[in-house]
Amino acid sequence: MTSIFIATRRPALRYRPALHPVALAALLAFGGNGAAHAQGAPGGASEAPGAAPASLPAVTVSASGLQLGAADMTTPVTVLEGDELVRRREGTLGETLNSEPGITSSHFGAGASRPIIRGMDGPRVKVLTDGAELHDASTLSPDHAVVSEPLLATQIEVLRGPSALVYGNGAVGGVVNVLDGKVPTAVPEKGYEGSAELRANTGAREAAGAFSLTGGTGPLAVHVEGVARDAGNYGVGKGWAGGDKVPGSFNRTDTGSVGLSWVGDRGYLGAAYTRQTAKYGLPGHNHSFDGCHTHGDHLHCGAHDGEEGDGHDHGAAADPGDVPVVDLRSERWDVRGELRNPFAGFSALRLRAGFTDYRHDEVEDGAISTTFKNKAYDTRVELQHEPVAGFKGVIGLQTSQRKFSAEGEEAYVQPTVTRRTGLFALEEYRLGDWRFEAALRHDRQTAEAQTSGIERSHNGTSASLGAVWKFTPGYQLGASFTRASRAPTAEELYAQGLHMATSTYERGNADLRSEISQNIDLGLKKTSGDTTFGVSVFRNRIHNYIYGRTLDALDGLQLLQYSQADATFTGIEGQVRQRLTRHLGITLFGDTVRARVDGGGNLPRIPATRAGVRLDASWQAWEGQVEWVQVARQNRVAAFESATPGYGMLNLGVSYNGQFSTGTPWQLYLKANNLTDRLAYAHTSFIKTAAPLMGRNITVGMKVAF
Repeated sequence: MTSIFIATRRPALRYRPALHPVALAALLAFGGNGAAHAQGAPGGASEAPGAAPASLPAVTVSASGLQLGAADMTTPVTVLEGDELVRRREGTLGETLNSEPGITSSHFGAGASRPIIRGMDGPRVKVLTDGAELHDASTLSPDHAVVSEPLLATQIEVLRGPSALVYGNGAVGGVVNVLDGKVPTAVPEKGYEGSAELRANTGAREAAGAFSLTGGTGPLAVHVEGVARDAGNYGVGKGWAGGDKVPGSFNRTDTGSVGLSWVGDRGYLGAAYTRQTAKYGLPGHNHSFDGCHTHGDHLHCGAHDGEEGDGHDHGAAADPGDVPVVDLRSERWDVRGELRNPFAGFSALRLRAGFTDYRHDEVEDGAISTTFKNKAYDTRVELQHEPVAGFKGVIGLQTSQRKFSAEGEEAYVQPTVTRRTGLFALEEYRLGDWRFEAALRHDRQTAEAQTSGIERSHNGTSASLGAVWKFTPGYQLGASFTRASRAPTAEELYAQGLHMATSTYERGNADLRSEISQNIDLGLKKTSGDTTFGVSVFRNRIHNYIYGRTLDALDGLQLLQYSQADATFTGIEGQVRQRLTRHLGITLFGDTVRARVDGGGNLPRIPATRAGVRLDASWQAWEGQVEWVQVARQNRVAAFESATPGYGMLNLGVSYNGQFSTGTPWQLYLKANNLTDRLAYAHTSFIKTAAPLMGRNITVGMKVAF
């Protein structure tokens, strides 16, 4: 299902027995099908003729910190789960969330794509795995994959505002929390439960399979899961000068996990080991820039006066037959636990800890050219206290260490060690039809460049206030104000050198100061009746905003200098759904964001304005939807940036829910994206002209839950 400002629901896969409600609702259901959402959906077949319109069912938002319902959040929340998650899932996290209002993706071929929230990406969007930070190299560059497997997700949450603040003051854009079942939180009532899924598509001739199985007896529960994906180079829309397919856009991924938990009457404690390997290509990689360097704030390629030329044609595109390949391996250990009523005055103690050993090699002509390594650990402890004078809340401690290194031809960032420690508190107070929320967090970060010996420390305090007023049944008004401090990343401080994947020469700045953002968010929702809607407007003014400012460009190569300037982000996003009959509804949705440097000029790679219409239908065991999405031309561009033409896409999906004679539920689904085979480019991508969006793509799949 999709919940953006409002929780528009579809009936979940039926005949699924409810799971034991333990800990953060991390397992709403195996295989992404929650029994709690199988009833009361708009237009659902279970609705009796003539019945009064039902309110949208409540959805627990695990990452809210207080296990709030989506309707209680002070700022917009997006939740994908159940049948809607099955339909929306793609090969990467960014592409899975790309169609949600306010969210786009960085799009770097088929192997790497990170979520962009309200025009902000990279370190400003924190990706979590069930509340614990996910450590990979994706914040360093858009050509690095997010080590998260959408096919194994049971729920994906995207949130902003006070609740997002408790996961890090750097999450100015928001937090993406991917819930999974790899650490069991309950022993299945019948001794086992799980799911299996097979799917294939035509756009990349992809074949993928996933399984999930949990078993247990007594207090012990064991979980195993896995995914295998094999996708070739994907096809693009009609009329691309580069051909029918994007060279180097293949993606082969294998993920496996095993977990063990002890489950008691008051909680659980468990651990899981996850290993992911992947091989994917880097479209648009251009080696014609080898040897390019800087003269002050200008680029220079080729020989100096009196020297022999380098033999390159710097205006030529990369040889499509020589596309570099990322060979990735990530190993992660997770420890998760919750103890209810640990001692007097506290209702819950929660633990999240992880250790990650990440490495990827960039292979060219059969040899390793560059190796990126990232070893990191993180620990998070939360205590939720009982109400005190009407206040209920969470206090906690979070600490992490990240050792990053790059070796080889494109090692444009020297080895660094980054240490972070944060203290946070989140409190809520309810008074009649009002709910108030406040968050406070203080962080200290130290980033050391090991080669040069330079060390920089930053301290920052962030705070947020929010309120929700349910001024009449079915309506609510929300508002929040956040002041957040974000310390610069090691890459922003110490980058120096050519980055072939993005065709840039990057220069860091060791004297960067912390960003200070001030964000105001206002939202109005209607959550019951035949008409439901949600709209949110925001304004985010950031002092000392850090971004890669283009100083010079030469034959497609850009000189990026990490710089600071005051910037302002303003935007609006929303959707409205009208139920036409018991079985039919129509939704209008859209978003827009404007991002400018104060004093003049646009920020680079800001998403274009979007609008769309969706018609949904349900009848007995059938569900379907058809939508048209129109993306406007993006001509509000930064210096040295080109405009991107707009496009429209026609998408549809249909699914059928049934059961075997044994009572085991199954689901068949089909979705077709870009049915008109439109040639389209993502303005947010560094390689938009080298890797257009996928053309016509039809996906079919089957999922069984048992």
